[in-house]
Amino acid sequence: MKKIQHGVNMKKLFIGNLSWKATEEILKPLFEQYGSVSSIKIIVDQYTGKSKGFGFVEMETAEGAEGAIQGLNDKPVLDRNIRVSLAQERTDRPDRGGAAGGGYNRGGGREQRGDGQRSFRPRSERSFGG
Repeated sequence: MKKIQHGVNMKKLFIGNLSWKATEEILKPLFEQYGSVSSIKIIVDQYTGKSKGFGFVEMETAEGAEGAIQGLNDKPVLDRNIRVSLAQERTDRPDRGGAAGGGYNRGGGREQRGDGQRSFRPRSERSFGG
């Protein structure tokens, strides 16, 4: 049996491959078989409110967390086999906002004329950044 390493999140579990029908009320009794549950959080899309298919369960003890991993990983819950593992420490992610990296409005071979018409100018005649 694999022992859990002691650390900050040694009792927090990642639950993956969740059915979109899964609720915290369905998951709680499953995990309570292995010990007291501190919290359950199913991650939902901020715009649609629908489950993203994963969540987190925090157990009161490391032993309960280990038992839940051994007992529930790859077991069927609703219409899917869930994945249960120790949650990884969250790392800082780069800002993904706006058009960064999206290449929006990068221009092209045409420029707008004052009369609303487009005219073509060869690359050598275009002005960039200044």
